[in-house]
Amino acid sequence: MSTVLETDEHKDLRAAVSALGRRYGRAYLAKVVADGGHPDELWSEAAKLGYLGVNLPEEYGGGGGGIAELSIVLEELGAAGCPLLMMVVSPAICGTVIARFGTPEQKRTWLPGLADGSRTMAFGITEPDAGSNSHRITTTARRDGSDWLLTGRKVFISGVDIADATLIVGRAEDARTGRLKPCLFIVPRDTEGFGRRVIDMELHSAEKQFELTLDDVRLPAEALVGDEDAGLLQLFAGLNPERIMTAAFAIGMGRYALSTAIAYARERTVWKEPIGAHQAVAHPLAQAHIDLELARLMMQKAALLYDAGDDVGAGEAANMAKYAAAEACVKAVDQSVHTLGGNGLTGEFGLASLITASRVARIAPVSREMILNYVSHQTLGLPKSY
Repeated sequence: MSTVLETDEHKDLRAAVSALGRRYGRAYLAKVVADGGHPDELWSEAAKLGYLGVNLPEEYGGGGGGIAELSIVLEELGAAGCPLLMMVVSPAICGTVIARFGTPEQKRTWLPGLADGSRTMAFGITEPDAGSNSHRITTTARRDGSDWLLTGRKVFISGVDIADATLIVGRAEDARTGRLKPCLFIVPRDTEGFGRRVIDMELHSAEKQFELTLDDVRLPAEALVGDEDAGLLQLFAGLNPERIMTAAFAIGMGRYALSTAIAYARERTVWKEPIGAHQAVAHPLAQAHIDLELARLMMQKAALLYDAGDDVGAGEAANMAKYAAAEACVKAVDQSVHTLGGNGLTGEFGLASLITASRVARIAPVSREMILNYVSHQTLGLPKSY
């Protein structure tokens, strides 16, 4: 493994995206959410500068990089207070899966638009009764002539209203064994039988959450992504980038909260010195910074392994990175709010809403308990309880 954590190109990318993020900032995103809109201006500018498709192949208009580069983009936008959640879904999951496993026609149809931001794609895996257990997915795909018929339900699917299509995870019968195996299908937004309902969330975000219903949704044969028999390989090709990008999202959020608290602690004076001079204030902020830095190291390792084609090694590291980043983010946000005291709950500083938002990384796309299960079984070799 290279001893260089980030190349000069990575550092330049980080600086450039940081500058873009600061031009928009938390106030921009807060107004977009309050108005019930979407961060279209930031999305379009990031796309125009080549940031959204930095991980996608050059021959389809992408930057030819990998998840390492895309995670830098999301982290820096988050650190500026204006992360783009759909980056996790559209270029990272769907773009990666189509680039790796899609047919030539699927690549030509979708990758240029995903790369330049003119098209977006949502990702549908979570189900009401399956939770974090992808083996319990009940959305089924069955053949009808040359077509496929999809039936099932999905919940907590982000951005379906603005996405041109949703990459749906279903299960189809293996012709050899008769067992159900995961398959991925591209379902255009207005396909007949494909319904959606907004879920009322306490978490206020520009990206709405949806429950989806698939009622005998008829799809042509070419809607199937990749090999019908590749199953879990294709699924985890999308889930590992999702975990890495969720880590980037969390680290960026934690950095934003921490930077706000540090600036406050440098200036806020109650006695003779600024409150940041007192160890009871300074030390917890230093600890939060250390935790975020450690989480980023694991995220960088996961991205490096994934981009090098080591899916097994990336799976372990991506899960660990997501876990570490979520914990670091929650602690950083909590300590930042606490540092500001009552001001930490005001709209002026914009931290209170992060108390709820920071919990998302602990829950989605997979709970921390399931990650601990993964490490227990896969890394430590301990027996399963389920």
